[in-house]
Amino acid sequence: MRTWSLNVPGQTFRFALHVLHILAAAASAIFKSRAALQLENVALRHQLGVLRRSVKRPKLTSPDRLLWACLCQVWNDWRSALVIVKPHTVIAWHRKSFRLFWTWKVRRGRPGRPSVSKHIRALISRLSRENPLWGAPRIHGELLKLGIDIGETSVGKYMPRRRKPPSQTWPTFLENHVKTMVSIDFFTVPTIRFQVLYVFLVLAHDRRRVVHFNVTAHPTAEWTAQQLREAFPFGQAPKYLLRDRDGIFGASSASKL
Repeated sequence: MRTWSLNVPGQTFRFALHVLHILAAAASAIFKSRAALQLENVALRHQLGVLRRSVKRPKLTSPDRLLWACLCQVWNDWRSALVIVKPHTVIAWHRKSFRLFWTWKVRRGRPGRPSVSKHIRALISRLSRENPLWGAPRIHGELLKLGIDIGETSVGKYMPRRRKPPSQTWPTFLENHVKTMVSIDFFTVPTIRFQVLYVFLVLAHDRRRVVHFNVTAHPTAEWTAQQLREAFPFGQAPKYLLRDRDGIFGASSASKL
């Protein structure tokens, strides 16, 4: 005779836990916005579709990765609905899509700078050795007189380096004037729409202190000059301002302070 045994208390406890879980989820959904619920519904339905068409492990295609790369930027609570992969995997997909977009955009545009021939590089080295007091602007001007069309930055790149500098070295200058120097520069931040935001940063050298920063999508020389005035109001301008030769800083950024 076959005997049947039922663990009624254990089954009842598990059923009660399941009901409590459903009630808690329903209660939390009341306080969520309609947009958040719709995004959560899209995320959960998408993951169910992936699991249904998979055999042993979820198989995600390129559109799947693109969907989650977009959700992680427009939905703050996207991690709560993510089951099939880890959150850092989704972030890696977004970074990869950004790199692929800009690689495609660069390749379909104009090519880079033309290469400098060997005889022009040899001529730059010869002019620099025979005229030690000539800098890149002077050599660049002499090459233009000879009909050689080359940029001034390329001339400086192929000039031979001096073993002994004619004045104090850069580390010595920094040590002597570190308390009176600030540096300004831009760095870029990618967005979900594959655009680039430009962050302007003013950094003091004495304690590596951030003096001022701001963000814009379209930087101009006038906008940069205004940021300098806001960073150093009422005659608090530093003695030395370090920057590169980017045209975004205008003809003379120091005069705007």
